[in-house]
Order: sequence, then C-alpha cells, then structure tokens
Amino acid sequence: MEQLHAHEVLHMMEGNSYSESSLKEAIIKRFGAQQHFYACSADNMSIDELIVFLKQKGKFMPADDDKGFTVDISKVCNH
Repeated sequence: MEQLHAHEVLHMMEGNSYSESSLKEAIIKRFGAQQHFYACSADNMSIDELIVFLKQKGKFMPADDDKGFTVDISKVCNH
C-alpha cells in the first residue's frame, strides 16, 4: 500500500475538532486502518505514530469549543 502524506490528515481536520481517539476513528474511516503516512522528517508511520508525530510537531491547537484540538493550518507546510 502506498503511503499518504500527513497533509492529507491535516487538511481533513480543517474546520473540525477532535480528541486523539476521535481523530484516530476519523482517519480509519477515511483512509483505512492499515494506511501508513509520511512527512518531511518521518515515514512509514502508523495512525497512532502519526498522531504522536503531529502533536510533537505542534500541528494541533486547542479547538474553539474547548472540547479537544484542531489543526493549526498556519503550521502546515505547502510542498
């Protein structure tokens, strides 16, 4: 299976808020449970590894509704 860029998940998140578990469910629903992802500095990440990676890279910000987080679109590189 071909890896997808992490941007696919970040763009999916735009306008929505998530907890870590609801984000995982949304990724599985959209891309499948076995999908792996890559980014500028990592590859072959499972869904769980991707969520940790994105969190560590500061890609999430608190959601306006204080019920989780959303994507910080200003921190999404465009390449």
